[in-house]
Amino acid sequence: MQLVVARIGRAHGIKGEVTVEVRTDEPELRLAPGAVLATDPASTGPLTIETGRVHSGRLLLRFEGVRDRTGAEALRNTLLIADVDPEERPEEDDEYYDHQLIDLDVVLTDGTEVGRITEISHLPSQDLFIVERPDGTEVMIPFVGEIVTEIDLDEQRAVIDPPPGLIDDRAEIASGRDETEDDGPEGDHTDGDETETDGARN
Repeated sequence: MQLVVARIGRAHGIKGEVTVEVRTDEPELRLAPGAVLATDPASTGPLTIETGRVHSGRLLLRFEGVRDRTGAEALRNTLLIADVDPEERPEEDDEYYDHQLIDLDVVLTDGTEVGRITEISHLPSQDLFIVERPDGTEVMIPFVGEIVTEIDLDEQRAVIDPPPGLIDDRAEIASGRDETEDDGPEGDHTDGDETETDGARN
């Protein structure tokens, strides 16, 4: 199975280094010197990592054959792809690879259907499940133990216990607004802003 593990960003310095947006929880394994990675677009690769280091909180990589800033800039926005055994699992029991979580059914603790995981969003602060609901809308669920109480790969489901307001019942909200508007022109009406938080973990 092929998985995207990073996206190449801008060139760093003049000796061929590039910044990368890491998309794996195991960069020390997937993005280690000597790793050979396929690319998207395919014509750019394969690329072999020569060196890697962290600078100001960002991972910098240099690839074999790339020796100057011009060569590094030519790689910008290229996706780095690793071959991963689909049966492979992280060493920690509470960690998962993205491909294991995609398409899991998301349900509440009482079994109520919430939707299906379509994407995992990785942010510096946390990871997020992007969940498509039955009506086609999306909701973002922080992948933290307080909210995601169980991942059952055998049953292909994720059980969540969301705090109030995380999952909006749009039908009830619309009904409440209609009742407010029926009270007459004197009633004030303010639309509430929906706040979405990005983030998730392999």
